[in-house]
Amino acid sequence: MDLLVERIGSGKLRPGDKLPSEAMLVKQYGASRITIGRAMRELQQRGLIDRVAGSGSYVRGRQNKAKGPLFFGLLIPDLGESEIFEPICYGIAHAPEASEHILLWGHADAAHATRAGQAWQLCEQYVKRKVDGVFFAPLEFEADAAQVNRKILSALETAQIPVVLLDRRPGAAPERHRPDLVGINNRQAGYLATEHLIRLGCRRIGFLAHHGSAGTISQRFAGYRDALAAHGLNVEKGMPAYLPEEDAAEEGPSTTEAVEAFVCLNDRIAAELMRAYVARGIRVPEDVRIVGIDDVRYAALLPVPLTTVRQPCRAIGEAALRTMLDRIDQPHAPARDILLDGELVVRESCGARIPFSFGRSID
Repeated sequence: MDLLVERIGSGKLRPGDKLPSEAMLVKQYGASRITIGRAMRELQQRGLIDRVAGSGSYVRGRQNKAKGPLFFGLLIPDLGESEIFEPICYGIAHAPEASEHILLWGHADAAHATRAGQAWQLCEQYVKRKVDGVFFAPLEFEADAAQVNRKILSALETAQIPVVLLDRRPGAAPERHRPDLVGINNRQAGYLATEHLIRLGCRRIGFLAHHGSAGTISQRFAGYRDALAAHGLNVEKGMPAYLPEEDAAEEGPSTTEAVEAFVCLNDRIAAELMRAYVARGIRVPEDVRIVGIDDVRYAALLPVPLTTVRQPCRAIGEAALRTMLDRIDQPHAPARDILLDGELVVRESCGARIPFSFGRSID
């Protein structure tokens, strides 16, 4: 511990730097795993490092106390529509470091009919107010999402306002001047959901999404394909299917591939799929098994309680605030992706509580 304190104090390890893993420290210092674990806990208790679940340990930034409280803006177009962001904001607001700072929710004029217009208005407010940082969840689904996301990030960069992205990166974002990202490990979530169905005996597993959320789809779909490959299943047949427009969701997914189970991009899509199958007299989980991702509040209240991968939303919020404070302290440090692993929550929709049978092929 003293050796690590000396490295931090001398600047060899700077705020925001990631420490070696405990296994690497065991080799480096020739100490036992128990001793290394105790040293890391003591460093955390002293406030010298942050230990982020699923990511690692980082040297904590040193805030300039003379500056007083910092003002942070929330720029989340999906706030109030996507259930993951409310608990993420709660995590930001109730993190141990939050008591010294002020979180601004902002107000967008209802005259702006589109989320894109409201997001840009909030951005302009934060730039005018010269906030100390912005937590931004990039737009998805909107026709002009990519253009508006670039416009927002460019305006905040010009104003020298640090940004921490929540949940996702915008599509086709430039590699230079990338903001930090804090969110769920989407690839791990897709893998976890798919492997669970494989372990239940499923072999023909589909992946279901809506068009328009390319960043999230690509990572969760990659995890789905990773799980198929790891268990010797045909990866080439593992292709995403898509629900039609939401008003026509009762028709079910647009795929002709017979499946035994679906991994859904999120719980909302899983709920739409379940509704479509119930309307057609297809039983869940007896005829087809369903797993979602997110564990929103209504997941356990669906006609068939939904098996899903839970987002660690509060932990994401807490990690986002620490990341923002580190970025302010070390503005030129390399950008970080801090991705927290999800947790599988088993309920009835996956069929884990019934004997496996190949049941009915769903076209």
